[in-house]
Amino acid sequence: MYGTRRERDISLELQSRIPVLRPSIHSRRANLTVKFQDLYGFTVEGNVDDVNVLNELREKVRQQGRIWWALEASKGANWYLQPEISNGIALKSSLKLSALANAITLKKLIRKGIPPVLRPKVWFSLSGAAKKKSTVPDSYYSDLTKAVEGKVTAATRQIDHDLPRTFPGHPWLDTPEGHATLRRVLVGYSFRDSDVGYCQGLNYVAALLLLVMKTEEDAFWMLAVLLENVLVNDCYTNNLSGCHVEQRVFQDLLTKKCPRLSAHLEALEFDVTLVATEWFLCLFSKSLPSETTLRVWDVLFYEGAKVLFHVALGIFKMKEDELLLTHHVGDVISILQRTTHHLFDPDDLLTVAYENIGFMTTNTLSKQRKKQESAVMAELDQRLRRLNSLKLNEK
Repeated sequence: MYGTRRERDISLELQSRIPVLRPSIHSRRANLTVKFQDLYGFTVEGNVDDVNVLNELREKVRQQGRIWWALEASKGANWYLQPEISNGIALKSSLKLSALANAITLKKLIRKGIPPVLRPKVWFSLSGAAKKKSTVPDSYYSDLTKAVEGKVTAATRQIDHDLPRTFPGHPWLDTPEGHATLRRVLVGYSFRDSDVGYCQGLNYVAALLLLVMKTEEDAFWMLAVLLENVLVNDCYTNNLSGCHVEQRVFQDLLTKKCPRLSAHLEALEFDVTLVATEWFLCLFSKSLPSETTLRVWDVLFYEGAKVLFHVALGIFKMKEDELLLTHHVGDVISILQRTTHHLFDPDDLLTVAYENIGFMTTNTLSKQRKKQESAVMAELDQRLRRLNSLKLNEK
């Protein structure tokens, strides 16, 4: 239904098809659990309060859309692509001030959310995907998918195994056409970058990109820029070394930003990787409601991977008081899962993630990553030697 034409804007179609959610009087009175579809076709289960939050969210999205359209009318369709300040040596000071004003406006606007109808073009431009695509022939993606068709590798076998498990029940993704489209994107990228190949988690990321972007090819280039430019290196390689580094950095930040909570979780012997690994590998696409995830991605494609730390810390911060009362690891996991699954209003999360967590710079995070890299590599090397030793003993 959603993918019969590659040029179709899926988000627009979904937006036009889904009515405002109005629970029945009986539901309101009994506060029953209800099921409904969100903007991107996902079935959501929640109570009547969640439905009300989603209706309020849709009104916020409409208001934000009006702001973006007004800016396009006054400043031009691609006003956000004006020369960056860092490249402004040859610019006149008046142009520098104009670019600075646009940059400040844009950062605030993006944190408030990009309207769904504008997401494809804004993401594609600001993330660097358009620039990356422009460096290769126009037929690159088509040639790539044709060249790899029918080839079987460890990556393609794992992809085929994961396709039916990727957002099962979705009205387009969980169809033969949806599986075939997602497979082309994932298999194509696995041959583009053999170091990454394919890693579980990428299926969810690529699937959500397909729902947002105008075309399959644009989704491929968004995946490419995400893995090659936006995220840190080695997050999705065989040993997941980059992901292990991110987890250690996150633990350090949790200790610094939420010291009481961190000490309590340590006393319970709670390992943050129990929840944070999925958050970072799937970029919250399996944990948060779709529109909340995409609001995080709005910031991700403009400001970079530091938003992942802000959001992860924000989730813990939102439930700090409740988590401090827990006595078992299972209770911690239950609270965090319940919280993420019902964060239907992105502003609730992003307000805490930025206003309550405080300032973080990309440079600071880079230094913390370098500090953790040697320990992670030593640990992975020790694990590999232990595994090889076990294999020798078995022989």
